[in-house]
Amino acid sequence: MRSTHSGYTRLTKAHKISATGIATASIAAAAFAAVSAGTASAAETRPVKTVAWNAESFGATQQDELTKVVADAAAQGKTEAAAVKKAAADAEAKKKADADAAAKAKADKERAAKAAASRSEARKPVKAAPAKPAAPAPKAYGDNLEGWIAQALDIMHAKGIPGSYDGVKRNIMRESTGNPKAINDWDVNAVNGVPSKGLLQIIDPTFKAYHVEGTSWDIWDPVANIVASCNYAADKYGSMDNVNSAY
Repeated sequence: MRSTHSGYTRLTKAHKISATGIATASIAAAAFAAVSAGTASAAETRPVKTVAWNAESFGATQQDELTKVVADAAAQGKTEAAAVKKAAADAEAKKKADADAAAKAKADKERAAKAAASRSEARKPVKAAPAKPAAPAPKAYGDNLEGWIAQALDIMHAKGIPGSYDGVKRNIMRESTGNPKAINDWDVNAVNGVPSKGLLQIIDPTFKAYHVEGTSWDIWDPVANIVASCNYAADKYGSMDNVNSAY
């Protein structure tokens, strides 16, 4: 069906196709007429009117529409080519991703296999740590004058207090004759209310001032009495060995 608008005929899609066909048909008809004219007799020869088609046959508007059709077709071709190119790129990317995933899965599988093989290997026995030597048993001291002096000397040597067995025993025998409960209740110290006590006859203030850590705070304890007295003698005389009388 034809439709008119603003004084010119608008081409429909069917018309555009028909126009192309008409142009082709006109050219073919002209060729055919030329051949026929060459073979006919002069009497039969009649002039053939060539059907020609050009832009002027349809007007400028129809030409523009035909140009647009060609441009749209070209644009569509480009779009389709781009789509094909993108599809190829996507396929290549997916192929690469699949290959990477397969390579990672293979690597993970190989690592797992190696780890399993490592765990399954027989482990070398671990040598037991050498046992710590048992702490030496505490030294035993006799509960007598010999034992008290021996224990006191060990403490004195550990604390850096000078003195010898002979020097300590000599002064003990002079001061108390070896009696750990001996007390002087007649000298000036006794008069002043601080009598001398124990094996080496030391008074309470001096015992407290020269007490050695680790020993008893009881002045009557024989070991504590010896150590504190020897500590005092070392301070005043250099050593209990240097004491030969009341000190």
